[in-house]
Amino acid sequence: MDNQTAEPVEVPLNIAVLTVSDTRTPETDKSGDTLVKCLEEAGHKLGDRAIVPDDIYKLRATLSNWIADEKIHCIISTGGTGFSGRDSTPEAVTPLLDKVIDGFGEIFRMVSYDEIKTSTIQSRAIGGLANSTLVFCLPGSTGACRTGWYKVIQDQLDSRHRPCNYVALLTKGNAQHV
Repeated sequence: MDNQTAEPVEVPLNIAVLTVSDTRTPETDKSGDTLVKCLEEAGHKLGDRAIVPDDIYKLRATLSNWIADEKIHCIISTGGTGFSGRDSTPEAVTPLLDKVIDGFGEIFRMVSYDEIKTSTIQSRAIGGLANSTLVFCLPGSTGACRTGWYKVIQDQLDSRHRPCNYVALLTKGNAQHV
């Protein structure tokens, strides 16, 4: 899947990448690597990156710090959105959100259907806005990260996308919404 933007975005954003896993390390975090590659190829900047265990309170601590950081415009997490074991990303993130983007999970599952059929119902991918910081939570597979980025997130983080995008909200009015 090579749906990269032909030219870099007009307004680069600082995006933090969070991998939620009890087993991944910086050397084995292929999904985090995929997200970093996608955002940098689009012209955005990596604002921060972390790997946090599947623990609601550790997740909330990391997310809260990024949400409070005015330099971070968006957070994309990978992992912990399923139904097995300690998957708890939605439970950790939802209380931190000021507004939930219901359509994000709906669209993610819709476009995932083409790739994984009805297994997409096992994804609890969510999105929302917290303190003018956009938060997207994707499943832990590299395929899900590519699908989420190229088919949903990428356009919403590009100020040129019409009829609308999130850039003006995320840059706290510093970007022109043309």
